[in-house]
Amino acid sequence: MKAVALYGKTVNKEHIEQIEFLIDTLLEWNVNIFVCEPFHDAIKDHFSTSNIRVFTNFRNIPIEVDVFMSIGGDGTFLESARQVAGSSVPIIGFNTGRLGFLSRISSSDLKEALVQLKNHEYGIEQRAMLQLKTEGDLFGSDNFALNEFTVHKNDTSSMIIVKTWLNDEYLNTYWADGLIIATPTGSTAYSMSCGGPIIMPGSENFIITPVAPHNLNVRPIVIPDNSQIRLSIEGRINNYMVSLDSRIHKIDHNTDLYISLFPKKLNLITLKNHTYLTTLRNKLNWGLDKRN
Repeated sequence: MKAVALYGKTVNKEHIEQIEFLIDTLLEWNVNIFVCEPFHDAIKDHFSTSNIRVFTNFRNIPIEVDVFMSIGGDGTFLESARQVAGSSVPIIGFNTGRLGFLSRISSSDLKEALVQLKNHEYGIEQRAMLQLKTEGDLFGSDNFALNEFTVHKNDTSSMIIVKTWLNDEYLNTYWADGLIIATPTGSTAYSMSCGGPIIMPGSENFIITPVAPHNLNVRPIVIPDNSQIRLSIEGRINNYMVSLDSRIHKIDHNTDLYISLFPKKLNLITLKNHTYLTTLRNKLNWGLDKRN
């Protein structure tokens, strides 16, 4: 490794020692370190940061970065993915949050992970993303998501009506609190909490999952990710909430929404003993008998 970028927002006191170890190890290996401004502000009072450089936008870093490191929980990882989306820079998540489906590497595994990164003993797992197109470019250049797109009712108890087409063929009308369109990566997030299936990365699928549907015979459906999805929304109110991962906007009922596959994939670093199936077993307690 010649250069790495670190992205985070805050850091708890119990993780300060691990962050200092991370930075000291990289400096010992003569790695150039770039730290995003909010994370630099969070750590600068705890130890010296004189040998690291600060960035406000990853795309403005003057040299090529070998690894992008997300330090936090899955929310921080999703923000990190926005930074590197469209580039080939691989990303890895060090977990200082809670569940950590995306930020897989715990503090206890930090030293081992750094050695594997230094020796290039890692694999790359490509993760598909989706993109949203609307009239007026609602999300501007950030019109993509790693986990999911969601349309949801706004400040009302009334359900919304979401008419859905696949490749210009009518699919269904959902009477529900909302509708989720998730990638395989997002299948373990909001979609799963609403009864959607878990989809393995690389499956080349999207999942359409209704949120609290009025008709109980309406179930989640798995579709090919090369499908062109169009949504039209109706209801008793004039505006609704639309989100791409953690980014939210209001839209009015006259706005059609077009969801499709984002043209570039995210490169996710995978280390030994930290596979997707290992993560599923650990996070969901699969294979454990909890009856006793």
